[in-house]
Amino acid sequence: MAFTQQLVYEPLRSIDSTTLSGGYQAIGTPLAHPATIIKMVNNSTSLVTISVNGTSDADVLPGTSFWLYDVTANTPMQGDPAIFIAEGTQYFVKGSAGTGLIYLVVMYIVLSTNHEVM
Repeated sequence: MAFTQQLVYEPLRSIDSTTLSGGYQAIGTPLAHPATIIKMVNNSTSLVTISVNGTSDADVLPGTSFWLYDVTANTPMQGDPAIFIAEGTQYFVKGSAGTGLIYLVVMYIVLSTNHEVM
């Protein structure tokens, strides 16, 4: 039986920037799996700050821009534990109301057999 790792998407998360009010708001649900790739796309006119605890700033995302974190790109040597963003992590955005949506794209690794797509 052949084993392989596959990269799978979680459902797309989004928030409408018209709802931003200056305080942190959750963008979708917490991560359902340990994530290997996270991409946030700010397709709005608002500069937003990002948090993973809802109280302190961790990152910034200007309007009409994106950031991408591929946390396993430089994973340790074979046999060492891989690095992931923890399952259950909740992303928050904070900013002033604008126009357009902010998206959170999450990808995770699954182990499959016989090259079956999960």
